[in-house]
Amino acid sequence: MVTQREVYRQGRLMARPKENLKNSDGTVGLQQLKLDKGRDGLMYVPKGYNKDSPAALAVMLHGAGGNAEHGLALIRAYADENNIILLAPSSRGQTWDIIANDGFDRDVIYIDQALEHVFNTYSVDTSRIAIGGFSDGASYALCLGLTNGDLFTHVIAFSPGFFYTILTKGKPRIFISHGTRDSVLPIDPCSRRIVPRLKQQSVLVDYNEFDGGHEIPKGVSQASIRWFLKNE
Repeated sequence: MVTQREVYRQGRLMARPKENLKNSDGTVGLQQLKLDKGRDGLMYVPKGYNKDSPAALAVMLHGAGGNAEHGLALIRAYADENNIILLAPSSRGQTWDIIANDGFDRDVIYIDQALEHVFNTYSVDTSRIAIGGFSDGASYALCLGLTNGDLFTHVIAFSPGFFYTILTKGKPRIFISHGTRDSVLPIDPCSRRIVPRLKQQSVLVDYNEFDGGHEIPKGVSQASIRWFLKNE
């Protein structure tokens, strides 16, 4: 019998959106998750949230050495206008477990707890659930997004370095951006290798190269939101 911990070590998340929530009139605005006394996470619920109009959800992951505020800032400017709930966990260590320790572990558990909190409290559009991030956060978003494509419909990866999976479920759509002059995670061994590998797996990828470094230009972040919310 596979234990819950073994499931987490495969990178699998178990939280799922709830149908017919008894109470989904959750607080709007910025709030702490209060799931950890140390490196906790943040959530931002758009001002216009209404339980009768399910919101899109984006789990946004910070880069190495960052925290929840950095993850939240990646697309916070677009949350109110587009009715997007933002969930921004902090990694348990200085970066995400698969990068720091070569294995899925405590970060998967924490993210699953954070998702369970959101799904128990807010009405979420199941056709618009994304995981994304920048740098190490983008790499981790690819790892978890591909592993949990039966939950995440979209992955937004700003300047990723790699992806790794033990198993995959479903095929989320993927948005990748990368600067051609990136000196932190150079584009050739990173996104220019990642994208062909994904396409070989029949994953739909929207790939965006730009003239710049290790950064997210405003036009790129705007494009990622249009891509995430467009009707197919």
